[in-house]
Amino acid sequence: MDEVYDVIVLGTGLKECILSGVLSVNGQKVLHMDRNDYYGGDSTSLNLNQLWKRFRGDDKPPESLGSSKDYNIDMIPKFMMANGGLVRVLIHTNVTKYLNFKAVDGSYVYNKGKIHKVPATDVEALKSPLMGLFEKRRARKFFIYVQDYDENDLKSHEKMDLNKVTARDVISKYGLDDNTVDFIGHALALYTDDVYLDNPAMDFIKKMKIYAESLARFQGGSPYIYPLYGLGELPQAFARLSAVYGGTYMLNKPECKVEFDENGKVFGVTSEGETAKCKKVVCDPSYLPDKVKKVGKVARAICIMSHPIPNTSDSHSVQVILPQKQLGRKSDMYVFCCSYSHNVAPKGKYIAFVSTEAETDNPETELKPGIELLGQVDEIFFDAYDRYEPANKQDEDNCFISTSYDATTHFETTVHDVLAMYSRITGKDLDLSVDLSAASAVAEE
Repeated sequence: MDEVYDVIVLGTGLKECILSGVLSVNGQKVLHMDRNDYYGGDSTSLNLNQLWKRFRGDDKPPESLGSSKDYNIDMIPKFMMANGGLVRVLIHTNVTKYLNFKAVDGSYVYNKGKIHKVPATDVEALKSPLMGLFEKRRARKFFIYVQDYDENDLKSHEKMDLNKVTARDVISKYGLDDNTVDFIGHALALYTDDVYLDNPAMDFIKKMKIYAESLARFQGGSPYIYPLYGLGELPQAFARLSAVYGGTYMLNKPECKVEFDENGKVFGVTSEGETAKCKKVVCDPSYLPDKVKKVGKVARAICIMSHPIPNTSDSHSVQVILPQKQLGRKSDMYVFCCSYSHNVAPKGKYIAFVSTEAETDNPETELKPGIELLGQVDEIFFDAYDRYEPANKQDEDNCFISTSYDATTHFETTVHDVLAMYSRITGKDLDLSVDLSAASAVAEE
């Protein structure tokens, strides 16, 4: 291990693998190590026996659930927006050739005790039972404004400069009521709280456009896509990419101790008595626990079922967002469901996750509103994990630590973290202006 690397990456979670791949493609010399003997870190994928071992110890799963190897249960399940950041990263790095995607059937929102399809276009707004007649017309006008908005065409701006006016101003111009704003902000623009309302509206409108464009992309019932066999394929695909560009991977490396010089700057990583030298370290919070702070906790339920979620038009894959106001909570709740149609379970079986930012110490009670939407479940497992953020000064120690995965069931926040980390590591922004058609065939049946 005498070589000097530009970057040593510790942990093969999805964020670390994306960064390792992108840095390798852009000419950095990368060494990637993991103390585990499997890919994925916290975002790994488990078969049925592994799931049982993690949550039920020595018990064996009942035979009625089918073969263990037919299950690929993602521990951090998230759908990808078809035109979103992660798909752009996949195309930019050509990782799409290692993966097969399939469109997700449904995108729903919880409102007044029921779940409804998320309307994303002017046509859908007119059909949606989420709104009364007059509100539908107002929403339709707003959706047409969003669809027609073009940053370079002043005519489409309706005399508003979205870098100056707030999202709240734009919404009030169209007279939308709080109920409509709730599902647009949380289920369409995918904000996790309402802070966006008082920020410049540009980001809000762009997020709505990404949703609508993603929805149009595959003519499916949702804007989301998901890899066949689940997300466990992704870290490995980026590992392959890194290797193609000269990156080195080492799994099952115990300890992985980060070494610092007398000025507190990182100079290498030691494992099994050997030190690999480097200029920078990229890692997940578990490798540098004294340089992170706890910022929250995610509570979730993992369920195995023999039927689709009721009231989702028998969708084999679906996301349901339960906005915080609907539940009288401070944070949204998310329901993720996937099945044999994405090869993550045997025929006739469905995997559902209910997740949220924990606000109490009792996840079973807290997750009840989401679990009640699922109908009968064959098995249920409860889990909670702490969320960490970096607390170090990166320019002083050259350590770049990812934030823990949040409760969302889509990738937008994860990609945001990865792109911000890339900019801090390299001092440059990652250019994601790509030909999106390069990933079009992958979502076909």
